[in-house]
Amino acid sequence: MCEFCISHGEGKKWYEVMENYSRELYAQGNRRQFMKNFFPNLQKDMARLDKLKTAKKKVPLVYRFIRNMATRKVKREHFGQVVPVEDAEMIVDMVHSITRVPCVCRAVTKGDANARYCLALGIDTEGILGDYPDLKNSLEVLTPRETKELIRKFDDEGLAHSIWTFKTPYIGGLCNCDGDCLAYRIQVGTDLMQVMFKAEYVAEIDASQCVGCRNCQKLCQFGAIEYSSLDKKSSVNVLNCYGCGVCRSACKKEAITLLGRNSVPAAAELW
Repeated sequence: MCEFCISHGEGKKWYEVMENYSRELYAQGNRRQFMKNFFPNLQKDMARLDKLKTAKKKVPLVYRFIRNMATRKVKREHFGQVVPVEDAEMIVDMVHSITRVPCVCRAVTKGDANARYCLALGIDTEGILGDYPDLKNSLEVLTPRETKELIRKFDDEGLAHSIWTFKTPYIGGLCNCDGDCLAYRIQVGTDLMQVMFKAEYVAEIDASQCVGCRNCQKLCQFGAIEYSSLDKKSSVNVLNCYGCGVCRSACKKEAITLLGRNSVPAAAELW
């Protein structure tokens, strides 16, 4: 299990613990003000990342020190974990409110301030509107059924689902990510630093069912699916697999399943 499961999981997956979504926890630690400041400060954080990129190229020893310090900071404040669609739906059933909001990542990376790929969990809509009145027309309050339909749609499109803390362990966001997202660019694209854990799972392809169509490979954002031209089969490189499970939606033969990460020795400690 991941580090947060040990610290905040009460013996199970940390995002299965109801307290981590509670209004009581949200009210503590000045989290509302933290969230209010988080979004306007994102541009400043991006400038710091540019400095980290420069340090990585020119001063490796300094870079490694800064990376370790920055990773510790984001684990305390705003850290994520990939979850497959089933766990995302379970989370939807646990929280008391779901609001669809614009994605700040895509606003920064693509200039689209109304790309609504993110879900605010448990936070009262009135509170969001009070803090961000300019977003009023971009918000949608969703029912659990509507949310699950939306998540399944995103899954079919190849978007990986992830949960995010606002002052750990409070979980306030469920995002649906691809290469346009900052977390992907920071951790997967450039390996600048760790900002999220891989899922509690890894994918496995049943070779006897695989027909070598490679549709799963096209959908995988993490480069985890490999293809053998000799065998005409695809397989999963568990060292790269994030366990998002999105590849399953592309497989017409239902040849792909998810295994618990801890049950796969080569992947058990890779977070």
